[in-house]
Amino acid sequence: MTQWILILISIIMANIPWMFSDFLFVKKFPSHKKPFFFSLLEVVILYFLTGGIALFTELQVVGHIQSQAWEFYAVTFFLFLVFSFPGFIFKTLWK
Repeated sequence: MTQWILILISIIMANIPWMFSDFLFVKKFPSHKKPFFFSLLEVVILYFLTGGIALFTELQVVGHIQSQAWEFYAVTFFLFLVFSFPGFIFKTLWK
């Protein structure tokens, strides 16, 4: 059950940058359009935040954090990008 909750959190966190015009929930832009670079930066920041949530959950459930190599983080980052694809399509192609 915990794995499904983490996947749902990842999908939601991956789509947040594309759904809102605020940068990290702070209103900085007078128009309703956020620059594309800021959306990508927000995806990277939310990836690390989601990873922190996952590490904290692993620590609480298992009792220790399993060490991972760089390949694990590369795969999870690109999976996070795949999760953000619906929001990207909604923002860039449908609007």
